[in-house]
Amino acid sequence: MNKKIRTEAVDSLFDAVLSLKDREECYSFFEDLCTVNELLSLSQRFEVASMLKDHKTYLEIAEKTGASTATISRVNRSLNYGNDGYDLVFQRREEQK
Repeated sequence: MNKKIRTEAVDSLFDAVLSLKDREECYSFFEDLCTVNELLSLSQRFEVASMLKDHKTYLEIAEKTGASTATISRVNRSLNYGNDGYDLVFQRREEQK
């Protein structure tokens, strides 16, 4: 875990996110917290990660999501060398099915 982001402010933000109960509460909170473009960028990265996990090509991902190859590459690097956060979420979502 990157020690630079481990701050009381980030802890407080994550506690706030963890307190949300459903998708509608998430919409309310994130629409207040983020600009539309920030939220769309986050969701695009998550979609890119999901497509990479499904072994889609960069070209397929770029065409479907509009993400640049630089963004796709950055997400791919996180999937391969990151803190396994994406994998944790994908596993939990699979368990919920």
